[in-house]
Amino acid sequence: MFDFLQLVNNENMKIYRRVRTWIMLGILLVLTLSISLLTYIYSGNISPSMWDLMQIQSVMSIMLVTVFTVVIAAETVAGEFSTGTIKLLMIRPWSRSKILLSKYVSLLLFGLFFMAVIFVWTIVTNMLFFGYDASPIMGSDMSQLTYWLLNYGAEFITMIVIVTLAFLISTVFRSGGLAIGLSLFILLGGSIVTGIIRMLDYAWVDYLLFANLSLSEYILGDASSITGKPLGFTLGVLAGYYVLFIAITWTVFNRRDIAS
Repeated sequence: MFDFLQLVNNENMKIYRRVRTWIMLGILLVLTLSISLLTYIYSGNISPSMWDLMQIQSVMSIMLVTVFTVVIAAETVAGEFSTGTIKLLMIRPWSRSKILLSKYVSLLLFGLFFMAVIFVWTIVTNMLFFGYDASPIMGSDMSQLTYWLLNYGAEFITMIVIVTLAFLISTVFRSGGLAIGLSLFILLGGSIVTGIIRMLDYAWVDYLLFANLSLSEYILGDASSITGKPLGFTLGVLAGYYVLFIAITWTVFNRRDIAS
């Protein structure tokens, strides 16, 4: 267990010692703060609710966190192959599965860290500018804070699936560019493609990955507005894709000839 934690720590050091990581975090903090500050300056006599801004900031920041994590995922294995450092890892007294799992865990911790920081940051900055609004969600007894905690949790699950796909592509094809491109296509264009295919009225469309990524829709409703299916169905589909991605990633990595 200690060896594995050491591996995870080594991977974390690779991520957080790079200036790029802190530039990414700085971009997120500055952008969200700018929205709050500009709204405060130019809102005049109209005082918006802190939660109104949270809506705008969260959509933008969660998207950026996912993109940044995909970028890290695309490089974490493919980068080792391109620089040749993967051979140095293989001669260490660790199994391939442990090495790959340490990279994957550090990747998820990176996404979780960014998500947590941006959530706390937006709540605190909006409270400072506009005060705390304790009113519940309109038409519901759920508090705004509870809603946004659930929203971030749902978006983190979605991010895990997208990042796992990027991790798979990075491992299988050893191409960071392909991992980033395909993952971002699914993230940004998947819903559009699903909408077009849905016009054909095929039942299998409900089983597409992109059609089941909007978990936040279930927070206030029993079914997705995209698939019309209950939460259990969506989670089942995502779990199926997740297991498939993980199985392919580990199988290919463990059988690959590293010397080639």
